Amino acid sequence: MKIAPSLLSANFAELGKEVSAVTEAGADMIHFDVMDGHFVPNITFGPMILSSIRKYTQLPFDVHLMITHPQDYWKSFSNAGADIIGFHIEVDINHQKLATEIHKTGKKVCIVVNPPTEIQKIEFMLPNVDMVLVMTVNPGFGGQKFIESNLKKISWLDKKRKEKGYNFLIEVDGGINYETATLAKKAGADILVAGSFIFESKNYKTTIQNLRCC
Repeated sequence: MKIAPSLLSANFAELGKEVSAVTEAGADMIHFDVMDGHFVPNITFGPMILSSIRKYTQLPFDVHLMITHPQDYWKSFSNAGADIIGFHIEVDINHQKLATEIHKTGKKVCIVVNPPTEIQKIEFMLPNVDMVLVMTVNPGFGGQKFIESNLKKISWLDKKRKEKGYNFLIEVDGGINYETATLAKKAGADILVAGSFIFESKNYKTTIQNLRCC
């Protein structure tokens, strides 16, 4: 199980130090929740933030674009240091075209699905993505409660990739703690995104290790 601390819950005044701290604590990647105030009711990171903290870690930057027009902004985040670029099935774009464009630059592609959206709506994308992010809270703010009904989506994805021989990883984001991490792992998840549960803990290393072993 891989662990991706979400900087949404980090100390924004000390982002560089926070990234270094979770890197030393054993994180596998750094997760950025990018919000535009339109697709979701919040505003967070721009590409300049990624660029400014890239020097603090060699870990992959997992960038989740919760924005209405990812096709207009993904290159800026790619150039700033993103390694994985995620965009939502719910946005009105040509998803396959965007995935192809991202792959041409050598970056990995993640398709994201919100809690109310049927998982079958992303099926056409599964042969062409490196990762699927299942949101287990409604995106926009950290600290929300895990929506257990989304475990069925994780199980469906795990079954589908085994049947078809797909190689995408399953990432889960929202309300992750030791209990929900165990549930997500049993359902077939490969990567857990955790924000407040890590950054509000007393010991990042212990928390990350315990999440990995759930």
